[in-house]
Amino acid sequence: MNSPIPDALLGPADVRELAAALGVRPTKQRGQNFVIDANTVRRIVRTAGVRPDDVVVEVGPGLGSLTLALLEVADRVTAVEIDDVLAAALPATIAARMPERADRFALVHSDALQVRELPGPAPTALVANLPYNVAVPVLLHMLDTFPGIERTLVMVQAEVADRLAAAPGSKVYGVPSVKANWYAEVKRAGAIGRNVFWPAPNVDSGLVSLVRRSEPLATTASKAEVFAVVDAAFAQRRKTLRAALAGWAGSAAAAEAALVAAGVSPQARGEALTVEEFARIAEAAPDRGTAAAPRKDPEEQQR
Repeated sequence: MNSPIPDALLGPADVRELAAALGVRPTKQRGQNFVIDANTVRRIVRTAGVRPDDVVVEVGPGLGSLTLALLEVADRVTAVEIDDVLAAALPATIAARMPERADRFALVHSDALQVRELPGPAPTALVANLPYNVAVPVLLHMLDTFPGIERTLVMVQAEVADRLAAAPGSKVYGVPSVKANWYAEVKRAGAIGRNVFWPAPNVDSGLVSLVRRSEPLATTASKAEVFAVVDAAFAQRRKTLRAALAGWAGSAAAAEAALVAAGVSPQARGEALTVEEFARIAEAAPDRGTAAAPRKDPEEQQR
């Protein structure tokens, strides 16, 4: 392949010029903060371990800063963008700045939460600067929908990064921590300063690495059954599991029986349990098959 032209990546002036030409003002509603530093996007690609044979899916490419850096290395990049103006402009930006790689790029103009399929080969990696307000739901949806994604690196609000990578027993361990761990080994992979964004956010950002489990979690319970227990346990996280799971099990006594059968103390709290322990509780549900369906947890995005 031809090496990209040296100045193919977007710098601060390029980003502002592009935004001005498109009449784009970053909106808080969509959590838009554009990366304006070429060294940062190259660092993200390096940290993600993107290889020349990778098919990368990127969510929320914005003006294309990270997209161009991914195209320098990956075999193919598919970007999912919800914003009408940004989605319309991105292919032209790729063609202008990296013409020799333009045929390796595809755009999907959609809400990432609605995406069920992608053009071309199945993605092997997910690399994204995720909008803060939908980071966790988007991450979990992509991991669930595209099982071929082996490696993920996302840039999210530092607080969300901490929650995703938290271990049992941590004060910030919660729904995102357990659900992400269902799919992958999760860890913090670095911090990102505020000055590499335009506009500069009023919060710090962090990188989170997720490497998909080589074998699915060993359990006879379905993901829906396990996630139902997780949602119930953290909906009332200050309560003991005997009390928190009473609604899920039908009664506190039934919850206690399931917990004992799973080898979990009824006096424990959800924040102390591993995903494997949640799976054992799901397996011990009083009435497998009619256990409560996972509900939409209003705190799930940020807990």
